[in-house]
Parts: sequence; structure tokens; C-alpha cells
Amino acid sequence: MCEIFISASPDSYASRTRSVRLHGVVTSIRLENLYWSVLEEIGQRDGMGVVQLIEKLYDELVSARGEVGNFSSFLRVCAGRYLSLQAHGRIPMDLRIPIRSLNPRQVLSGMQH
Repeated sequence: MCEIFISASPDSYASRTRSVRLHGVVTSIRLENLYWSVLEEIGQRDGMGVVQLIEKLYDELVSARGEVGNFSSFLRVCAGRYLSLQAHGRIPMDLRIPIRSLNPRQVLSGMQH
């Protein structure tokens, strides 16, 4: 069982820090390379770079919750949810289909959040 996990490239779990500007404030975000790759894929589906995606997620999180909390952990969860929703057939594997074109209620219907 463990070989499935331990055979991952060490580069995938190496951390990388990126500085991003969120509404004029520069902040650093440290994530493992695997998470950066998934976030890049999510952004590309909607014609955004990873920094644009991060800004959009930040804005929508603040709008919905009023605060951010641990934003790096939130980004990890976003990447994990994306992969899980793909695995369950809720988000199409076809990368040409933008995330914004999906109905959130339909994608999340019957799933625990």
C-alpha cells in the first residue's frame, strides 16, 4: 500500500514560497509543489494565472466568511477538494471545461462539505 505514496517524486512535496499582492498588500504563501501545480491547473481552466486565482479565492472567502484565517491551509484544501471532486466525477477531467461554467449546487449535491 505505502509504495503508492512513498514513490512520489520528492520534488512534489518540496515547499516553495511565492510572494503575492492581495489588494496592495504583499504576502508570502508557502505550499508544496504539488499544491502549486493543482492551483495552476484550476486557474488555467478559467484563463487565470495562479496569482489571479489566489486573489479570486481570497476575495470570495472574505466575502463569504468575513475573515481568512489560515489561508495556506485553505489553498491546500481547495486543491484537495478539486482533486476529490474530479475523482468522484463531479468536476470533469476535461481541462477545457472552465470551473466557472459548472453549477456549484449540482457539483456539491449530496456531498458533505
